[in-house]
Amino acid sequence: MSYEPRWIDDSIKELARAILVLETEEEVLRFLEDICTINEIKELAQRLLVAKMLDEGKSYEEIERVTGTSSATISRVKKFLYYGADGYKIVLERLRRFKKGET
Repeated sequence: MSYEPRWIDDSIKELARAILVLETEEEVLRFLEDICTINEIKELAQRLLVAKMLDEGKSYEEIERVTGTSSATISRVKKFLYYGADGYKIVLERLRRFKKGET
């Protein structure tokens, strides 16, 4: 594994593997429900939506209006979208391909 910041330990690697073994959307949703609070799941989904909207060139004002997200959270997502570990970029590109029927 070439990407390995200091915060990653064996239990976090096991969590990543646990996500990777899930095969369907339903399995992922069941796992998320068991491992996170509903509010945590909603916050993660909201951040992904913010990243998608930023990637589409939407303004902070529009993102705030549509998502109810604070400008501080939008700014934090933008920082990671453009200067982070490329996790958002990988997911957004794969979601685009998935929606087009490419796998």
